[in-house]
Amino acid sequence: MLELAAEKAGWGKPLPAGHGRGIAVVNNIGSYNAQVAEVSVEQGKLRVHHVVCAVDCGHVINPAGVEQQIQSGIVYGLSAALKGAITIDHGRVVQGNFNHYDVLRIDEMPVVEVHIVPSQAAPGGIGEASTPTIIPAVANAIFAATGKRLRKLPIRPEDLA
Repeated sequence: MLELAAEKAGWGKPLPAGHGRGIAVVNNIGSYNAQVAEVSVEQGKLRVHHVVCAVDCGHVINPAGVEQQIQSGIVYGLSAALKGAITIDHGRVVQGNFNHYDVLRIDEMPVVEVHIVPSQAAPGGIGEASTPTIIPAVANAIFAATGKRLRKLPIRPEDLA
């Protein structure tokens, strides 16, 4: 699965200056997934261009459902990593409900590829299985592009400069 994600993402092929690839693997809710993220960092601005995910969730009943769950988990994880700040004002949390929770818009989303590993093993869980994988993949890609290790979330422009 790790090799599949790396192969489909073109791991080892050169990237333009300011770009980097990062990889991460997670076993979450009974399913494994590996993700490769390609990012660019220019003048402190981060852009996630491409995400490749290989998933092994056992025997798949509905491949379209698996793909949709993987894609939505990546959106959710990226939104948390890039926009998920909680701010405190006079001892109170400012973000009171979901109308204050900013998610990635369509023009901010990377291209997302999902590759399902064929398996006859018992089905594993798939809902949000990809969420915890995207953040370390992006952080590793940022390190590859800039040499900077990030130690807190959300990712802020000042952490990239």
